[in-house]
Amino acid sequence: MDSPTSAADSSTARIVARTSMMDSIRACGLSGLAGVRIDKEELRRRLLMPHYLRLAMLDSIRKKDVDAADQHFRLRGSDDAPCPESPIVVFINSRSGGRHGPVLKERLQQLISEEQVFDLQDVKPHEFVRYGLACLEKWANNGDLCAKETRQKIRVVVAGGDGTIGWVLGCLGELHQKDRESVPPVAIIPLGTGNDLSRSFGWGGSFPFAWKSAIKRTLHRATTGPICRLDGWHVVLQMPGTELVDRPHSLKVTEECNLDQTLKIEGDVPDKVNCYEGVFYNYFSIGMDAQVAYGFHHLRNEKPYLAQGPITNKIIYSGYSCTQGWFLTPCISDPSLRELKNILRIYIKRVNCSEWEQIPVPKSVRAIVALNLHNYGSGRNPWGNLKPDYLEKRGFVEAHSDDGLLEIFGLKHGWHASFVMVELISAKHIAQAASIRLEIRGGEWKDAFMQMDGEPWKQPMSKEYSTFVEIKRVPFQSLMISGE
Repeated sequence: MDSPTSAADSSTARIVARTSMMDSIRACGLSGLAGVRIDKEELRRRLLMPHYLRLAMLDSIRKKDVDAADQHFRLRGSDDAPCPESPIVVFINSRSGGRHGPVLKERLQQLISEEQVFDLQDVKPHEFVRYGLACLEKWANNGDLCAKETRQKIRVVVAGGDGTIGWVLGCLGELHQKDRESVPPVAIIPLGTGNDLSRSFGWGGSFPFAWKSAIKRTLHRATTGPICRLDGWHVVLQMPGTELVDRPHSLKVTEECNLDQTLKIEGDVPDKVNCYEGVFYNYFSIGMDAQVAYGFHHLRNEKPYLAQGPITNKIIYSGYSCTQGWFLTPCISDPSLRELKNILRIYIKRVNCSEWEQIPVPKSVRAIVALNLHNYGSGRNPWGNLKPDYLEKRGFVEAHSDDGLLEIFGLKHGWHASFVMVELISAKHIAQAASIRLEIRGGEWKDAFMQMDGEPWKQPMSKEYSTFVEIKRVPFQSLMISGE
């Protein structure tokens, strides 16, 4: 029987994920710069903002007031540093990367400046957007040429995992919404466990802390790398009555549930509903994979000494998944381990189509994933590189991170997922969609489990009323810097 996976690599100019197992072994996507010597002082000259600009941005952020920086512009010295060629700010999650996070932060501050490196424990990305960038914009409009040039050229480096990167991208999206151009592109220093966003854009699966020149090479590439585009996906969650007790960072409470009214809701609607919204860039999933992630997340919070780095996390995660029923047969009596078709309906809009279409949930599938990138689960490609004849037969197109489509696939159980993750087989292909609506109702199930970009939560369910999840593409794309 022919495999749907193509043996030939696609010769496309777009940035796609590496599907080879060797990608897991390669430490960082900076091998192309291995023979290039980066001079520390020259790099700093190109990155460093003038002292008055650095202080002005920092004061505006700390005081949450754009006008708080006025004194720095009035007292600007004539001997201040010139406008930088490639201004950069860095957001670092110092809790990521095991023991390396604080060391990396200190090294970055030495290479650039303390004022251009923001620890996310102290400065949130939305504060940078609303006050730091707004400060530059104000004085650019007042005639400060250096503020204007810095605002136009500034780039952002995010040192953290996929969740941290998504957080920063979401906050930069405010610039699109308010027509505040230009939007800074983003480079990555991978400090998380999976680092799938980092892999997808050529920054590697982990950061080589032992390589002394790695930070300089990363900053150099962040200033010179080409710009790529990335789709973001807006999620609206409408649930009856009760609130989410353990809401993830990626979901915010919203007063309005803007579900598509062209798809009618069948059955009764409760008097009270609670609504949440968020954005993801890599994947949304429901089912057993999210349940395992949720349990692991809480285990790590209860026992933080277990989280000593990406490799340790992966070992513990693999062992933990064996305790959650992922590898048990789906015919056992516990209803929480039965297939998703018992509780789930899936509706999609196909590309260039305005009509909703219900698609069947495959039998025995216990996890369903809507994937934007080729990378999932620490660099694996469960969708696979599909042959042209298989794509045509199924009505699919070649998948890219900026094509306005999500790839929907299913995982049956732990053994099936294991074979998918080592790329011996592809996942259960379900559909490609430009929009998705999931409808879940409890029956014997009290809870379902969901996750977005690695942030899992327990979703309460009702026997009488449905919970809805609607996913649509964000109308603007994020800008990413290629590390390749």
